[in-house]
Amino acid sequence: MKQFYLIILFEGIALLSYAQSMNIRFIDSQGEPIPAVSVENLHTGHHVHSNREGKTTLYYHSVSDTLLVHHISYDEEYYTIAELQDLSEVVLLEKVRHISAITIPKEVKSIHVVADFDLSRNPVNSSQEILPVVPGLFIGQHGGGGKAEQIFLRGFDIDHGTDLSISVDGMPVNMVSHAHGQGYSDLHFLIPETVEEIGFGKGTYYAEKGNFATAGYVDLYSADKLRKERIKVEIGDFNTIRTVGLFNLMSAHDQSAYAAAEVYLTDGWFISPQNFSRVNLFAKSIVKDDDGGKLSLQASYFRSKWDASGQIPWRAVNDRTIGRFGAIDDTEGGETSRVNVIANVRKYFDDDTYVQSKAFFTHYNFELYSNFTFFLRDSVNGDQIKQQESRNMLGAESVLKRRYIIGKGSVNLSGGAGFRYDNINDNALFYTKDRKEVLDTVQLGNIDETNVYGFLNAEVNFGKWLVNPAVRVDYFKFSYQDQLSSIYSSPSNKRVFVSPKLNVIFQQSDQLQLFLKTGVGFHSNDTRVVVAEQAKKILPAAYGADLGTLWKTTDKLFVNLAFWTLYLEQEFVYVGDEGVVEPSGETVRTGIDIGARYEVTNGLFLNNDITITKARSIKAAEGEDYVPLAPLFTNTGGITYNGIRGISGGLRYRWLGDRPANEDNSIEASGYFVMDMNLNYSFKHWTTGIEVYNLLNTSWEETQFATESRLKGEANSVEEIHFTPGAPFFIKGQVTVKF
Repeated sequence: MKQFYLIILFEGIALLSYAQSMNIRFIDSQGEPIPAVSVENLHTGHHVHSNREGKTTLYYHSVSDTLLVHHISYDEEYYTIAELQDLSEVVLLEKVRHISAITIPKEVKSIHVVADFDLSRNPVNSSQEILPVVPGLFIGQHGGGGKAEQIFLRGFDIDHGTDLSISVDGMPVNMVSHAHGQGYSDLHFLIPETVEEIGFGKGTYYAEKGNFATAGYVDLYSADKLRKERIKVEIGDFNTIRTVGLFNLMSAHDQSAYAAAEVYLTDGWFISPQNFSRVNLFAKSIVKDDDGGKLSLQASYFRSKWDASGQIPWRAVNDRTIGRFGAIDDTEGGETSRVNVIANVRKYFDDDTYVQSKAFFTHYNFELYSNFTFFLRDSVNGDQIKQQESRNMLGAESVLKRRYIIGKGSVNLSGGAGFRYDNINDNALFYTKDRKEVLDTVQLGNIDETNVYGFLNAEVNFGKWLVNPAVRVDYFKFSYQDQLSSIYSSPSNKRVFVSPKLNVIFQQSDQLQLFLKTGVGFHSNDTRVVVAEQAKKILPAAYGADLGTLWKTTDKLFVNLAFWTLYLEQEFVYVGDEGVVEPSGETVRTGIDIGARYEVTNGLFLNNDITITKARSIKAAEGEDYVPLAPLFTNTGGITYNGIRGISGGLRYRWLGDRPANEDNSIEASGYFVMDMNLNYSFKHWTTGIEVYNLLNTSWEETQFATESRLKGEANSVEEIHFTPGAPFFIKGQVTVKF
């Protein structure tokens, strides 16, 4: 082992010994930084990539060295060092994206090039389409369109976010100790047309990611400025209307501001109209300095109301008591609102040192009516429940980043600290009838939950290697005041969690990367569980490892492959009769992710992502160790065309295999294959198009649960699949004008 480390040390010293260097920044025609620009020195063979601010360091032997500059979205250029010596910035011109221009950055998070490419070919048009941009991720809706989607990823039924960390412009979306379930993540406050970048990673390997980042994370970033103002109108079946507007308020080199608004109405495809309505307002302002520093301020408002038909039992459909789109209790539904304020500041001290800081505040209200068991608990009034809360969330974080250049190598160091505080009032569960009458108060209390954290991260870059050791420390304090108790008390619990990480990247070239990623992560428990039961596993650990590759095999084909495993000290399981997520036992998942992007011809692309997983509970008896609803097989893919004469479009499909619905697999949740289509035509400032959902008119169950329930008049309860039917064939047309 000593010999191995000596070889690495001496190789690094040799590689860091002789090159000259200079700093440069790549920007687009509007002055915005361009990350992930690949620069190859054709004389030395050395490759570098620009960072998030468009900056990089160029290495050379002489001023006659020629550099090849390329990026998936911009024209390829050649420069000599002499041509760049008097420049601090280089402007690149946009082009149509091709796989031939994809380069793999030498980064731990280099998989983001897949999402970047997919987003460029298929811009998202709804908040439900944002998360599925992540390869291998599935979502399902089962609450009338206003409830957060159910998420599937890497063999997890994540429910609404228990094992996937989600953020928007640095603000966490996951709600800790939420009234409906731990980690609840509602992205409907986001106007999709404002999203410019999607970052993601799978696994527990990233020091800056803390709570819920077990299966992975998704970071969404809104545009700093509008390239074009636009108004869009969409009209579709089921009385669906959506209007969106994005408008510049200010547009200058060093300052910009814009606003966006969305109104969405639909009755849905259920027999009982959903009466769904959503309003979103968004504004963002940017001020930049000449050194690359930036101040960003943004605010948003969101409100949504809906009715729902809920999850229905198969037996009621089979005996024709109700139809597929009928309801046992059509008084389900809810209302929610959210106000967000986010500030982001970046300050450079020199070309290699800067501080990135953020602060955020959210005021959130939630009210949800559900009925999972119908008349199991109360044979007269029914089992409807109401879950509610009012929340204030605030937090801040500062990260110092420093790059050290040593010959041809570099060491990037970063250290950060931050906090998040959630003050949750009237977190409650009621038994109700017809959304009007409260029959009993089951749970009512106030929650205070604080998370203070810090992390250190190092990226040692030498030769073809990048080694990334990191560590994160989280401190949690949980407090709960039970308002139903006759005696005032506010019990609390505290815990510290340490998360080490170690990632190793071997960069054969900018077309081939091998990686080994390892790390420890966690997801927190609900405060009510932590305090009321004095739970030992307050922060259940997750231990993960990935071994894989990113490989652009030809100018037409890009492949990603990973073998992975993840052990969880404590699983979270959805409990249908109470509408909450509860902890259960230890689990282990092993799987393989396979992805491919292929350019058939100029403008015609194929993409495909497959995940195969085996998920098991560790301490359960064989045959009773299945993890309910954990997907065994998922496949997403499609074909897109961006061609001549303004015509574009595509076919997209999602395929979810059959999976166990309970621990002994005696009840099975059926899989489905669903295909959607879109076709668009652009002329000058106008774009018109149609979207066809469920093109094959498949009868499919979007979400399914094994639930014990009793219908009106039944003598005994029955445990079986309860489901929300997926959308039938329907069409939506849209017209967009840009100006």
